[in-house]
Amino acid sequence: MERGLADNTLAAYRSDLQGFVAWLQAAGHSPDLFKVSRAEVMGYLAARVAEGSSRRTSARLLSSLRAFYRYAARTGKLTDDPTAQVEPPKADRPLPDALTEAEVEALLGAPDRSTSIGQRDHCMLEVLYATGLRVSELIGLRLDQMNLQQGVVRIIGKGGKERLVPLGEEAVTAVEQYLLNVRPELARGSGSPLVFLTARGAGMTRQAFWYRIKHYALSAGIRKALSPHTLRHSFATHLLNHGADIRVVQMLLGHSDISTTQVYTHVARARLQALHKAHHPRG
Repeated sequence: MERGLADNTLAAYRSDLQGFVAWLQAAGHSPDLFKVSRAEVMGYLAARVAEGSSRRTSARLLSSLRAFYRYAARTGKLTDDPTAQVEPPKADRPLPDALTEAEVEALLGAPDRSTSIGQRDHCMLEVLYATGLRVSELIGLRLDQMNLQQGVVRIIGKGGKERLVPLGEEAVTAVEQYLLNVRPELARGSGSPLVFLTARGAGMTRQAFWYRIKHYALSAGIRKALSPHTLRHSFATHLLNHGADIRVVQMLLGHSDISTTQVYTHVARARLQALHKAHHPRG
């Protein structure tokens, strides 16, 4: 597949292709991906919809197949792209879950900062909310990507695209204290270039950090359904609520397409309408 794609993206493509092959076999078709017809692609998408897949999932599956067949056509392995005339379904646009500012404050205050692990987790949460990073970008953050003097982090995002994101005073302070008081203890002389380490001196995994977020949310009394991107969604929503330009938010999030960022304007608008209704004399 294409160079420059993130490991997670490649894993998702691989999984989607494997699912397609499994369906071809179960439906009595040839499992050879280079002998697939347009009718079989449409049949697969229709079968997934019949099984309850959302339009968003169907659009993603078609995108994975299309990426594979376009690559195959470009490299001369295929002459006829079976996805060329297949129209993607219009994807659902559910509003992202976001915490209120009070809930974020409660979450940031949940870790026990008298312990090394609690101080590390507090620092990770501060950085995540201050920057709107993806969890994968946070746990992959290296020491040479941080410039605390300038208060910025250099992020290599999806497709190898680079962006600079401000940290903010609270996050800078949290990182300075973590690097001074905690990281040397966790590193155990491992020489790891990663900023955030486990008690064994290894890099944090997405699953482990996601487990800790849920743990702290429960401790903070937050009962909302959370996702690994909850603080990222909250970061974007709160910026827009406070008047940030959507193009700035797009740049900070690392979205290549403004339409991906525009979903947050609906969240911000709903929040502003609720405030107006609650506080305006004629709301």
